[in-house]
Amino acid sequence: MNIALITGASSGLGRQFAIQIDYLSMHQKIRKIDEIWLVARRREQLKELSVTLSTRTRIIPMDVTNDISMIQYHEILQQESPHIQLLVNCAGFGLLGKFKDLDIADQLAMVDVNCKALTKMTYFCIPYMAKGSHIIQLASSAAFLPQPNFAIYAATKSYVLSFSHALSEELRKDEIIVTAVCPGPVNTNFFTIAEKYGSNLAVKKLTMVEAPAVVRAALRAAYRKKTVSVYSPLIKAFHVLTKCMPVKWILYVLRKFK
Repeated sequence: MNIALITGASSGLGRQFAIQIDYLSMHQKIRKIDEIWLVARRREQLKELSVTLSTRTRIIPMDVTNDISMIQYHEILQQESPHIQLLVNCAGFGLLGKFKDLDIADQLAMVDVNCKALTKMTYFCIPYMAKGSHIIQLASSAAFLPQPNFAIYAATKSYVLSFSHALSEELRKDEIIVTAVCPGPVNTNFFTIAEKYGSNLAVKKLTMVEAPAVVRAALRAAYRKKTVSVYSPLIKAFHVLTKCMPVKWILYVLRKFK
Protein backbone atom coordinates (compact mmCIF):
# COMPACT_ATOMS: atom_id res chain seq x y z
CA MET A 1 0.00 0.00 0.00
CA ASN A 2 1.44 3.36 -1.08
CA ILE A 3 0.69 6.12 1.39
CA ALA A 4 1.33 9.82 1.80
CA LEU A 5 1.77 10.90 5.42
CA ILE A 6 1.25 14.53 6.38
CA THR A 7 1.80 16.02 9.83
CA GLY A 8 0.13 19.30 10.72
CA ALA A 9 -2.58 18.33 8.25
CA SER A 10 -5.51 20.03 9.98
CA SER A 11 -4.77 23.53 8.67
CA GLY A 12 -2.46 25.82 6.73
CA LEU A 13 0.21 24.31 4.50
CA GLY A 14 -0.40 20.79 5.81
CA ARG A 15 -4.02 20.89 4.73
CA GLN A 16 -3.02 22.29 1.35
CA PHE A 17 -0.48 19.51 0.85
CA ALA A 18 -3.23 16.94 1.46
CA ILE A 19 -5.52 18.61 -1.09
CA GLN A 20 -2.86 18.85 -3.79
CA ILE A 21 -1.39 15.37 -3.25
CA ASP A 22 -4.91 13.96 -3.49
CA TYR A 23 -5.49 15.82 -6.78
CA LEU A 24 -2.14 14.82 -8.31
CA SER A 25 -2.60 11.18 -7.36
CA MET A 26 -6.17 10.96 -8.66
CA HIS A 27 -5.15 12.55 -11.96
CA GLN A 28 -2.08 10.32 -12.27
CA LYS A 29 0.36 13.23 -12.10
CA ILE A 30 2.37 11.35 -9.45
CA ARG A 31 2.67 7.70 -8.47
CA LYS A 32 -0.67 6.42 -7.24
CA ILE A 33 -1.30 7.07 -3.54
CA ASP A 34 -3.62 4.44 -2.06
CA GLU A 35 -4.16 6.22 1.24
CA ILE A 36 -3.36 9.58 2.79
CA TRP A 37 -2.57 9.52 6.50
CA LEU A 38 -3.58 12.79 8.13
CA VAL A 39 -1.78 13.58 11.39
CA ALA A 40 -2.65 16.47 13.71
CA ARG A 41 -4.12 17.13 17.14
CA ARG A 42 -7.53 18.35 15.99
CA ARG A 43 -9.66 15.34 15.07
CA GLU A 44 -12.69 17.31 13.86
CA GLN A 45 -10.67 19.38 11.41
CA LEU A 46 -9.04 16.22 10.08
CA LYS A 47 -12.50 14.70 9.57
CA GLU A 48 -13.65 17.81 7.72
CA LEU A 49 -10.63 17.61 5.45
CA SER A 50 -10.98 13.87 4.95
CA VAL A 51 -14.46 14.07 3.42
CA THR A 52 -13.24 16.54 0.79
CA LEU A 53 -10.56 14.18 -0.54
CA SER A 54 -11.07 11.53 -3.22
CA THR A 55 -8.23 9.33 -1.97
CA ARG A 56 -8.92 7.03 0.96
CA THR A 57 -7.69 8.59 4.20
CA ARG A 58 -6.65 7.52 7.65
CA ILE A 59 -7.08 10.03 10.46
CA ILE A 60 -4.43 9.90 13.18
CA PRO A 61 -5.29 12.50 15.83
CA MET A 62 -2.15 12.88 17.92
CA ASP A 63 0.29 15.34 19.42
CA VAL A 64 3.63 14.70 17.71
CA THR A 65 5.47 15.98 20.79
CA ASN A 66 3.86 13.39 23.07
CA ASP A 67 6.22 10.45 23.58
CA ILE A 68 3.42 7.94 24.23
CA SER A 69 1.57 9.03 21.09
CA MET A 70 4.73 8.66 19.05
CA ILE A 71 5.28 5.14 20.40
CA GLN A 72 1.71 4.27 19.44
CA TYR A 73 2.26 5.74 15.99
CA HIS A 74 5.42 3.66 15.60
CA GLU A 75 3.42 0.57 16.50
CA ILE A 76 0.91 1.41 13.77
CA LEU A 77 3.75 1.50 11.25
CA GLN A 78 5.03 -1.85 12.46
CA GLN A 79 1.57 -3.40 12.21
CA GLU A 80 0.60 -1.93 8.84
CA SER A 81 4.06 -1.93 7.22
CA PRO A 82 3.02 0.60 4.54
CA HIS A 83 5.15 1.90 1.70
CA ILE A 84 5.52 5.58 2.57
CA GLN A 85 5.72 7.15 -0.84
CA LEU A 86 5.62 10.69 0.52
CA LEU A 87 6.31 12.06 4.00
CA VAL A 88 5.46 15.73 4.57
CA ASN A 89 6.50 17.15 7.94
CA CYS A 90 4.35 20.27 8.28
CA ALA A 91 3.70 20.37 12.02
CA GLY A 92 5.29 23.44 13.55
CA PHE A 93 4.75 26.93 14.90
CA GLY A 94 6.58 30.15 15.69
CA LEU A 95 6.36 32.97 18.21
CA LEU A 96 7.45 36.55 17.70
CA GLY A 97 9.03 38.54 20.50
CA LYS A 98 12.24 39.01 22.41
CA PHE A 99 13.73 35.85 23.88
CA LYS A 100 13.82 37.30 27.40
CA ASP A 101 10.15 38.32 27.23
CA LEU A 102 8.60 35.12 25.85
CA ASP A 103 7.49 32.32 28.14
CA ILE A 104 10.28 29.74 28.23
CA ALA A 105 7.82 26.82 28.11
CA ASP A 106 6.37 28.20 24.85
CA GLN A 107 9.84 28.59 23.38
CA LEU A 108 10.90 25.05 24.33
CA ALA A 109 7.64 23.82 22.79
CA MET A 110 8.83 25.33 19.49
CA VAL A 111 11.99 23.27 19.73
CA ASP A 112 9.96 20.15 20.54
CA VAL A 113 7.59 20.52 17.59
CA ASN A 114 9.85 22.06 14.95
CA CYS A 115 12.94 19.94 15.67
CA LYS A 116 12.44 16.97 17.98
CA ALA A 117 9.10 15.76 16.61
CA LEU A 118 10.15 16.27 12.98
CA THR A 119 13.34 14.30 13.60
CA LYS A 120 11.56 11.43 15.34
CA MET A 121 8.82 11.23 12.69
CA THR A 122 11.44 11.13 9.93
CA TYR A 123 13.43 8.44 11.77
CA PHE A 124 10.37 6.24 12.23
CA CYS A 125 9.27 6.61 8.59
CA ILE A 126 12.53 6.04 6.68
CA PRO A 127 12.52 2.23 7.14
CA TYR A 128 9.19 2.16 5.29
CA MET A 129 10.47 4.22 2.35
CA ALA A 130 11.98 2.83 -0.84
CA LYS A 131 13.57 4.05 -4.05
CA GLY A 132 11.63 6.98 -5.46
CA SER A 133 10.08 8.04 -2.15
CA HIS A 134 10.09 11.67 -1.04
CA ILE A 135 10.56 13.51 2.25
CA ILE A 136 9.36 17.11 2.36
CA GLN A 137 10.45 19.09 5.43
CA LEU A 138 8.86 22.45 6.17
CA ALA A 139 11.63 24.88 7.00
CA SER A 140 11.34 28.63 6.35
CA SER A 141 13.19 31.57 4.89
CA ALA A 142 13.84 32.31 8.58
CA ALA A 143 16.37 29.47 8.31
CA PHE A 144 18.67 31.60 6.15
CA LEU A 145 20.00 33.79 8.97
CA PRO A 146 19.45 34.64 12.67
CA GLN A 147 16.35 36.75 13.28
CA PRO A 148 16.11 38.94 16.39
CA ASN A 149 12.57 38.84 17.86
CA PHE A 150 12.11 35.50 16.09
CA ALA A 151 15.24 33.92 17.56
CA ILE A 152 14.10 30.43 18.56
CA TYR A 153 11.85 29.94 15.54
CA ALA A 154 14.61 30.92 13.12
CA ALA A 155 17.07 28.67 14.95
CA THR A 156 14.70 25.69 14.75
CA LYS A 157 14.18 26.22 11.04
CA SER A 158 17.94 26.49 10.50
CA TYR A 159 18.09 23.06 12.11
CA VAL A 160 15.47 21.72 9.70
CA LEU A 161 17.31 23.10 6.69
CA SER A 162 20.69 21.77 7.80
CA PHE A 163 19.21 18.39 8.74
CA SER A 164 17.48 18.14 5.37
CA HIS A 165 20.67 18.87 3.43
CA ALA A 166 22.60 16.22 5.36
CA LEU A 167 19.79 13.66 5.14
CA SER A 168 19.51 14.25 1.40
CA GLU A 169 23.14 13.29 0.99
CA GLU A 170 22.86 10.25 3.28
CA LEU A 171 19.84 8.93 1.38
CA ARG A 172 21.21 9.64 -2.09
CA LYS A 173 22.25 6.03 -2.73
CA ASP A 174 18.82 4.84 -1.56
CA GLU A 175 17.26 7.26 -4.09
CA ILE A 176 15.01 8.80 -1.43
CA ILE A 177 14.59 12.49 -2.22
CA VAL A 178 14.66 15.05 0.60
CA THR A 179 13.41 18.58 -0.03
CA ALA A 180 13.41 21.46 2.45
CA VAL A 181 10.68 24.03 1.81
CA CYS A 182 11.70 27.58 2.73
CA PRO A 183 8.84 30.02 2.13
CA GLY A 184 8.61 33.54 3.43
CA PRO A 185 5.38 34.70 5.10
CA VAL A 186 2.41 32.61 3.94
CA ASN A 187 -1.24 33.61 4.25
CA THR A 188 -2.31 30.98 6.81
CA ASN A 189 -3.25 31.03 10.49
CA PHE A 190 0.48 30.88 11.36
CA PHE A 191 0.61 34.54 12.39
CA THR A 192 -2.46 34.21 14.60
CA ILE A 193 -0.26 32.16 16.92
CA ALA A 194 3.06 33.85 16.08
CA GLU A 195 1.83 37.31 17.06
CA LYS A 196 0.67 36.20 20.51
CA TYR A 197 3.37 38.37 22.11
CA GLY A 198 4.08 40.98 19.43
CA SER A 199 3.59 42.06 15.83
CA ASN A 200 5.66 40.96 12.86
CA LEU A 201 8.10 42.96 10.75
CA ALA A 202 6.44 45.36 8.34
CA VAL A 203 8.23 43.51 5.55
CA LYS A 204 5.69 40.70 6.04
CA LYS A 205 3.10 42.76 4.17
CA LEU A 206 5.44 43.06 1.18
CA THR A 207 6.28 39.35 0.93
CA MET A 208 3.05 37.53 1.91
CA VAL A 209 2.11 34.73 -0.52
CA GLU A 210 -0.73 32.23 -0.78
CA ALA A 211 -0.48 28.66 0.52
CA PRO A 212 -1.59 26.85 -2.70
CA ALA A 213 1.23 28.45 -4.69
CA VAL A 214 3.85 27.55 -2.06
CA VAL A 215 2.69 23.92 -1.99
CA ARG A 216 2.59 23.63 -5.79
CA ALA A 217 6.17 24.89 -5.98
CA ALA A 218 7.25 22.56 -3.17
CA LEU A 219 5.79 19.46 -4.80
CA ARG A 220 7.25 20.46 -8.16
CA ALA A 221 10.68 20.87 -6.56
CA ALA A 222 10.41 17.53 -4.77
CA TYR A 223 9.53 15.62 -7.92
CA ARG A 224 12.35 17.39 -9.74
CA LYS A 225 14.68 16.08 -7.00
CA LYS A 226 15.54 19.53 -5.68
CA THR A 227 16.96 19.77 -2.18
CA VAL A 228 15.46 23.20 -1.45
CA SER A 229 12.25 24.92 -2.55
CA VAL A 230 12.16 28.71 -2.22
CA TYR A 231 9.02 30.43 -3.48
CA SER A 232 8.56 33.99 -4.82
CA PRO A 233 11.11 36.33 -6.44
CA LEU A 234 11.56 38.42 -3.28
CA ILE A 235 12.35 35.44 -1.05
CA LYS A 236 14.64 33.96 -3.70
CA ALA A 237 16.50 37.28 -3.80
CA PHE A 238 16.67 37.28 0.00
CA HIS A 239 18.13 33.76 -0.10
CA VAL A 240 20.87 34.87 -2.49
CA LEU A 241 21.51 37.98 -0.39
CA THR A 242 22.09 35.90 2.75
CA LYS A 243 24.79 33.99 0.90
CA CYS A 244 26.55 37.10 -0.35
CA MET A 245 26.43 39.63 2.50
CA PRO A 246 27.65 39.47 6.11
CA VAL A 247 24.86 38.64 8.55
CA LYS A 248 25.36 41.83 10.57
CA TRP A 249 24.75 43.98 7.47
CA ILE A 250 21.51 42.20 6.67
CA LEU A 251 20.32 42.45 10.26
CA TYR A 252 21.00 46.18 10.15
CA VAL A 253 18.83 46.57 7.05
CA LEU A 254 16.02 44.47 8.54
CA ARG A 255 16.14 46.63 11.69
CA LYS A 256 15.03 49.57 9.56
CA PHE A 257 11.80 47.78 8.58
CA LYS A 258 10.57 47.46 12.19
